[in-house]
Order: sequence, then C-alpha cells, then structure tokens
Amino acid sequence: MFKSLRKIFAVPELKAKIVFTLLILLVCRIGAYIPVPGINGDAAVEMFKQAMGGTQNLFQLMDVFSGGAFAHMTIIALGVMPYITSSIIMQLVIALVPSLQREMKENPDVGRRKMGKWTRLATVFIALFQSALFAKYAVQLNAGSPGVIVAELVDVQLFGLPWLFYLIVMTTMTAGTVLLMWLGEQITERGIGNGISLIITVGILSSLPSTLGSVIQQLNLDSQEPGQMTFSSLLVLIGVFLFIIVGTILIIQGQRKIPLQYARRSSGSEENHSSNAYIPLKVNYAGVIPVIFASSLLMFPATLGQFVGAGNWFGRFTALLAPGNWMHTILYVVLILFFTFFWTATQFHPEQIASDMKKNGAFIPGIRQGKPTQNYLEATMNRITLAGAVSLAIIAILPTLVSKFLGVDAAISHFFGGTSLLILVGVVLDTTKQVQSHLLMQRYEGFMTRGRAFR
Repeated sequence: MFKSLRKIFAVPELKAKIVFTLLILLVCRIGAYIPVPGINGDAAVEMFKQAMGGTQNLFQLMDVFSGGAFAHMTIIALGVMPYITSSIIMQLVIALVPSLQREMKENPDVGRRKMGKWTRLATVFIALFQSALFAKYAVQLNAGSPGVIVAELVDVQLFGLPWLFYLIVMTTMTAGTVLLMWLGEQITERGIGNGISLIITVGILSSLPSTLGSVIQQLNLDSQEPGQMTFSSLLVLIGVFLFIIVGTILIIQGQRKIPLQYARRSSGSEENHSSNAYIPLKVNYAGVIPVIFASSLLMFPATLGQFVGAGNWFGRFTALLAPGNWMHTILYVVLILFFTFFWTATQFHPEQIASDMKKNGAFIPGIRQGKPTQNYLEATMNRITLAGAVSLAIIAILPTLVSKFLGVDAAISHFFGGTSLLILVGVVLDTTKQVQSHLLMQRYEGFMTRGRAFR
C-alpha cells in the first residue's frame, strides 16, 4: 500500500491533481458546518431527530447524502441533488428531441457546452424551489417549537409570510448548491475522478463515525440487558456489507470479451488473422449512475410531500415513497433498470464501433461487417445489460429489506444500505481506475523519453 502511494506521489502531475481534489473536498465539508443565517443549528438538529421518528425516513437518507448538512440546515443542505435532478432532465430531453441528438452528434463540443449551460440554469431553478420548501418546513418547525429561527427574522412579514427569512434561505442555499456544482466541475476538469460523485461520497463517508457510534450504543455493551441490536443481527449486517462490496466490484469490473480478428495480407498474399484483440463490453456499462439517478429522482417528489405535510392527498401519496415502503422499493428497482438501459443506450454506440471496425479491417468471427456486426453488438449488450441491471437492483434493495426484517435503526441501515455503499464502492473504483490510467500514461511517456535518448 505504502509502495503504491509513493509511486502515485512520485508523479508531479498526478500529485497536483490529488492535492487539488482533496483541498476542494475540504472546502465542501467546511460548508456543511456553516448554518443558514438566522437558523439555530442545535435546535434544528433536535427537531430533525424528532421528525425522523426512528424509522426509515427520507430525511435520514438526504442527511446521509449531504454529510449531515441537511439536519443542521447549513448553506449546502440541498447538496448536489438539484444538479443531479437537472442532469436527468437534460438527458431525457436529449433522448426525446431528435434535433438535439443531431446537434450533439454533428457538433459535440458546442452541444455539450449548450447542455451544460441549460443544466446549470435548471439547477438554479430547482434549488430555488427546494430551498423555498425548506424555508417553509423550518417555519413550521419554529411554529411548533420556537427557537429554530431567530425571532427578528420571523417578525418581518409580508402578507403573513416571513419574506426576509425566505429570501435569506433561498439565496444562501441556492448559492451553496451552485458552489458545490462549480467545485465538482473543477474537480472533474483539473482534479482526479468525477467531482459530483466524489462530493456525494465524501458526504456519505462523513457519517461513518456517527454510524459506528450508533452501532455501539445499540449493542448496549455497558449493560447486562440486551440492546436494541443483537450480535447476530450485527453479523448479518456485516455479511450483507461484504456481499455488497464484492458484488459491486464484480458487476462494475465484469466484462464480456468479444473476440476480434484483423485480416492482413502477408508477402505471400495470404491472409494472416490475429485473434489477440477483443472488444470489452462491460456487464454494467453505467456503473453506479443508475443508483444515483434513481435515488435523486425518488427524493424529489418525496421531498415535496414531506415538506408539504401529510394533511392532503399529495402528502399521503408521496409518503409511500419514503425509504422502506413497498412502493418506494418497487419504483426504485424499476428506475434502476430504466436508467441502466437509458445510460447505456446514450453512451454505447454500436454503429460507430461497427463502422470503425470496418475501416480498420476488423471483424467478429462468424459475423459479417457492417449492419450485422452492429446488430450483434446491440443484442449482446442488451443481454449483459439486463443481467447487470438486475444484479445492481438486487444489491441496492437487499440491505434495506434485511435491516427492515431485523428491525435495525434507520441511521445504520441507510449507511450500510445498498444505495450509499454502491455509490461509495463505485466511485472509489472509478477514481482508482483514473489514477492507474495516469500512472500507465506516465510509464509509457517514460519509455518514449528513453527511446528518444538512444537516438
């Protein structure tokens, strides 16, 4: 391990990227401890614990994703979820509008810049909307238990609404989300790994100490009486935890190798076929993106319902979308399957692969070049994507079902649950792969330098 670290930090460019990424992530975590002006953070946390009620709750999951910023009502309480929601919307718009698809193919750079601009604008509007609901929720909490909001802000009202408090919350939380979005893009461009995914991962990891504390507390080791959690249930959770890690690694790293042959003419005008090359088709081409997309998409209506309250039909309906309910589990599985196929369809282009193979004189044994090769790649990718999507969905919901059956506390089940752990393992694998790519590239450059020296 230490040898690998020395090798990584021996490359100046890679070292600079890693240091830059760590500094940006540190800035993101600092924002999780800065409350919105006018909010009493300690009182907000107490009210948040009462709102959770000790069961699997949407607020608990949002707090895990934001690294505790949601419960403390800080400036980054919304996290990067508005950005992810707007990204989903933009991806769907591209898939449904043929003119945008043509523009993305003909002018990829211009199309990406345009979609990036639209995604950022949509992020601002979604953040403003969600922060307004957040402010409404804080006002409701303050009405039931005064002290959450500074009294002077509540007293400044217009048409019966504390407009100044709404303005402060909407401005600061939207600015916090925009800042996280910008920092995530900076990590992606100048650092190592996917910035947005790393911000979510660091937020999840920050809840590890409190989760371990909850486990020790519920084991009740200081008393002779049995605790809320037994050692047998803890062993089951550890087994599920290890199963998810191994399963995630196998699914993300798994490949179906399609053999290739190249027809080359030798000096005797005979064809010499090379069978060493292959096309690696990933079992799960989308990685953990379907899990992130499905979680954030389910969070949006459920957040509206929990902020609005259960006193109306919308609140009662969206209450069914809370983690642990049967409708949430079913929709979660369906969305993971959908986004796995959707992301694969938008990123995997068999027609381009078939065209490049034909230009380079490559072919799949037993399959003609051109359209037959394209159809074969599409059919093969659909089959392995189905297997990968089903496996991903099972891993995502298994811990929730097990923890519900064992009666484990929500704070523990959400951390060791499939969603958090899948994202954590997937992002670590992706970042590690990028580090290895930098090391491999540096190694090749070293060979080229030595080669030039011998000339």
